[in-house]
Amino acid sequence: MKTATPSHALPAALERDAARDLAAVAVLVAAASVALGTAAGFGADYSAKSALVYTLGAWLVWRGLAAHPHPRFGPANRVTLLRLAAMALMAALVGEAFPRPPLDGAPMAAWALVLIATLTAVLDAADGALARRSGLASAFGARFDMETDAAFTLVLCALVLQAGQAGAWVLAAGLMRYAFVAAARVWPWLGAPLPPSRRRQTVCVVQITALIACLGPIVPPVLASALALSSLALLAISFGIDVQHLARQRATHRET
Repeated sequence: MKTATPSHALPAALERDAARDLAAVAVLVAAASVALGTAAGFGADYSAKSALVYTLGAWLVWRGLAAHPHPRFGPANRVTLLRLAAMALMAALVGEAFPRPPLDGAPMAAWALVLIATLTAVLDAADGALARRSGLASAFGARFDMETDAAFTLVLCALVLQAGQAGAWVLAAGLMRYAFVAAARVWPWLGAPLPPSRRRQTVCVVQITALIACLGPIVPPVLASALALSSLALLAISFGIDVQHLARQRATHRET
């Protein structure tokens, strides 16, 4: 999220609305992490990691609020906030005893993870529609949604690696977005705005779906690796198309 002006510059209604929602979801993350950690036999560090990831995300959201043009946080952003919370709970699994190979050794837990990840992905289809229906669509909401998707993808990649379903190369799918942002710091023309793209949205859905499928206990590592590699290739092609578009755009601006 973009750096914002100090919070006292925010409209009072928006500040109250966002603070209430961020705090409510923080309580939800704390309760869920304790319940999940207890059921799975994780240590207290699981709850601590969940809280840390959510707090970092919430802090970035708060700092970006100055770019929010509406007086209310809005239902769409609340849905994205729930996705951020689910992502934090899944991110905290990194380094824990689950998921570990073989996934079919703990099928119920593996299916529970697949279910949570699937629900998180399905919610991604709801926030945009809610934003348009409520008249609260904004660049802030689109950025919040995109960054949550990027973090979710990276977490899924890490869990697929930890589960032994693919090699370390699978992390490339989750790191590609961040590598692109880092490259834009060196070559600013890469940071130019891109037009909306159905292709980009479709590739994102395919990428996340493939990674979730890789976590299924009935999917052998060979098949999981093939799925992950195929979706990674599609993602690389999509990024390549965007870079090519930005390069042409830069060349056109130079000529004019």
